[in-house]
Amino acid sequence: MQIRNIAIIAHVDHGKTTLIDELLKQSGTYRMNETVSDRVMDSSDLEKERGITILAKCTSVIYNNIKYNIVDTPGHADFGGEVERVLSMVDGVALLVDASEGPLPQTKFVLTKALSLGLRPIVIINKVDRSDARVEEVHEEIFDLFVALGATDEQLDFPLLYASGRNGWAVRSLEDEKRENLLPFFDLVEHHVPAPSVDPDAPFAMLATLLDADLYLGRVLIGKIYNGKATINMPVKVLDREGNLKEQGRLTKLFSFRGIERVAIEESVAGDIVAVAGLVDASVSDTLGSMELSDPILSTPIDPPTMAVTIGVNDSPFAGREGTKVTSRMIRDRLFKEAESNVAIAVTETGDKDAFEVGGRGELQLGVLIETMRREGFELSVSRPRVVLKREPSGEVLEPIEEIVCDVDEEFSGCVVEKLSLRRGEMLDMRPSGGGKIRLIFLVPSRAMIGFQSEFRNDTRGTGVLSRIFHSYSAYKGGVAGRERGVLISTESGETVPYGLFHLEDRGILFIGANTKVYQGMIIGENARGNDMEVNPVKSKQLTNFRATGKEEAVRLTPHKQMSLEEVISYIQDDELVEVTPKNIRLRKRYLDPNVRKREGRKKEN
Repeated sequence: MQIRNIAIIAHVDHGKTTLIDELLKQSGTYRMNETVSDRVMDSSDLEKERGITILAKCTSVIYNNIKYNIVDTPGHADFGGEVERVLSMVDGVALLVDASEGPLPQTKFVLTKALSLGLRPIVIINKVDRSDARVEEVHEEIFDLFVALGATDEQLDFPLLYASGRNGWAVRSLEDEKRENLLPFFDLVEHHVPAPSVDPDAPFAMLATLLDADLYLGRVLIGKIYNGKATINMPVKVLDREGNLKEQGRLTKLFSFRGIERVAIEESVAGDIVAVAGLVDASVSDTLGSMELSDPILSTPIDPPTMAVTIGVNDSPFAGREGTKVTSRMIRDRLFKEAESNVAIAVTETGDKDAFEVGGRGELQLGVLIETMRREGFELSVSRPRVVLKREPSGEVLEPIEEIVCDVDEEFSGCVVEKLSLRRGEMLDMRPSGGGKIRLIFLVPSRAMIGFQSEFRNDTRGTGVLSRIFHSYSAYKGGVAGRERGVLISTESGETVPYGLFHLEDRGILFIGANTKVYQGMIIGENARGNDMEVNPVKSKQLTNFRATGKEEAVRLTPHKQMSLEEVISYIQDDELVEVTPKNIRLRKRYLDPNVRKREGRKKEN
């Protein structure tokens, strides 16, 4: 049976996972009476809740006696490390672009990686049935992007499909009225994507690209077989990227992909993407091979993290009440385990034995890790994100710069331009993007974008779309204005009461409601002014023998402001922490005692 390995790459929300849903349905993967959920490839709870793909996943479809191994990749820039790894095990890519939004920053990022590996992309303009579709303009923008990225003549001669993934059809020309199915996609992949370039007679060699965990099988490695064939129970050895021997063992289990399931098989040939179990220390980017193998398979280096947070034990007065995993040893083991499977995450130990520095690509990636640990029963304290600076041998300090693309209504463009300019942003382009919107393209320091997402959403009344991607390192741009307002800090421990909160509403915006347990030093709201203010949210009404002459009214509280985990992490300042437990997310000062806070503040000023 012939094999074709292809990855579907795109910007977030351009329709990759929905398209794969339809490919699986039309290829006969499911029974006629089988109930299938939408976005079946987004299997984890977090992916379903957020509506995004976080981890790359493999599936396979058999059509016309050809096995198509299809890899669904994340579309968000923070999970670009997943895309970089996956591209090494496929022989072609399908670049999906929204017919209205056109190429966006992540489109440019994934296309750059694909072109650098010599892959010849298939371009699919998706959602051509949208009312605001601008198909011809998007086609020209895609071609211009290929040229700007230095594509070869062969890569510039890309085949084009017009599709509606949700409705399950694709055509080679918009004049084609037979919009029935996705068979043109299979035909195009068969003739455009080359078969895997492998040596079936050489000793077995496989590059581990993805790492999964199974309760019964332990460590499961997914990758492409480059040479030879794999058989169950065969002895293998594991080489790291430098060629050093890591371990020896046997392939106790061998799986192939059939639709969305892993099916146990006895053997597999070169060119196929498989999953193997039975090894203890093997990880991503390692080479699995027969005992006579001497050299590892060359793997692509991953771009380094650009942002970091400090994750430590929860030392608040409420520590240990809501979680089951609270010790530094448990946190350390979990973080290093994550770093093994996710090469875009870097974990280092700090001088404080109870805290660890975790580097990643952005707030979303770090937020997903923290949310996952929270659901596993961990209690954590998390610091404000900070960018990872690079120091040159000459002594010059470089900082990461991001390319920001904003699609906003014309009436909000002035406000957004002003805000990004104040954050040391440099405008590259400003042009209409269809649908009455203006597209703004900026280069902004990464540290200036921390916390800007929620501010942007408020400024554009929820109608703006902001995308960001790492661009380059540049000379340090100087100071950037931080949070404009102070916070409201609880001076007492206890349970909040409506009477106490009602009299604090004039002071600012509250983050908590009535009957919430608080402690001294906990942040309960945002002050209307620029300084921090200490308040008492547990203050109750004084009871006396005298009745008021006026009519007493029931206390009516304004609904408090609720923020997501990523928004909370971006909101805090350097002297504040986020307390994360399985049941609650709380903001607090690093030093709970007000006298200690004042003393540390004076030290910092001096």
